[in-house]
Amino acid sequence: MNSRPILCVDDEPANLALLRQVLQPHYPLVFARNGSDALLAMEKHKPAMVLLDVELGDMNGFDICRKLKAGNGSDDIPVIFVTGLSDAVDEQAGFDAGGVDYITKPISPPVVIARVRTHLSLVRTSKLEESYRAAIHMLGEAGHYNDHDTGVHIWRMAAYSKRLAEAAGWPQERAEQLELAAPMHDTGKIGIPDAILKKPGPLTPEEWTIMKTHARIGHSILGKCDSPVFQLASEIALRHHERWDGSGYPDGLVGEEIPESARIVAVADVFDALCMKRAYKDAWPVEQVVATILESAGTHLDPRMVELFTAVLPDILQVKEHWNAQEKLMAAERES
Repeated sequence: MNSRPILCVDDEPANLALLRQVLQPHYPLVFARNGSDALLAMEKHKPAMVLLDVELGDMNGFDICRKLKAGNGSDDIPVIFVTGLSDAVDEQAGFDAGGVDYITKPISPPVVIARVRTHLSLVRTSKLEESYRAAIHMLGEAGHYNDHDTGVHIWRMAAYSKRLAEAAGWPQERAEQLELAAPMHDTGKIGIPDAILKKPGPLTPEEWTIMKTHARIGHSILGKCDSPVFQLASEIALRHHERWDGSGYPDGLVGEEIPESARIVAVADVFDALCMKRAYKDAWPVEQVVATILESAGTHLDPRMVELFTAVLPDILQVKEHWNAQEKLMAAERES
């Protein structure tokens, strides 16, 4: 059973009794016989779902639904209208008010159970997706925890990666997975000592050897989850420092031996890193950055990815403007 009840609202006791008979073997229930009591029950019980009649004595069910969707903390609770109004215009009014489904009376018990189960499942899926994205966000931030002037770099770079993947012919769903995976590319840096990560000067050969281990550390951490997004992130973490000419690390892969995901992220990462202002450098003009990327084709970067990057550069610059605006807004909020 759900810990949060389903709220059933109807002004006819017989209708509430029928809903009780149908649903109580499966779900905890609470009841209300008018709009005022329904709103009070919403506040008290925080139900998982509302089954709502339209024609109530003191209030219209559509109006009640709009009140619930007014952003007072109950706007994500699914509302299913259960009503004798069967005209298409009434059904449309129910969806316009924010309902997720519309069941006409007399009810069919199997239909009610199926609709309730489906919409509760959709809510659980949505909550799981929120948690999933929150975990991805935290892992992305963890990789840059000691890097205080990266701003929204990883999210901007991820958006560039998605656009470049689309240009490379990736299916939409796979491109969206790349956008989620890319921010975790430096997760392995949580295993690198602060003395190395925060060192203001050049690293010694010994320190550089340690720094390079972040690729395998990230691969190991992210690879422990078998979901497609984390498997993709694990691949990127391991290979995003490989170079087209074989001079990268950790394994010196050459050309198309490097997974395409990592080749895409490498272009996006270089573009954004050079466009950023850092403590040790000013932001480069876009023209200079693009020229550097073109020069890196065939050595550091995949020539095909560089070609695709220049082809979609107007889109990339739009993404850049969007995230730059977001960064300014975040900075203003921190100062206020």
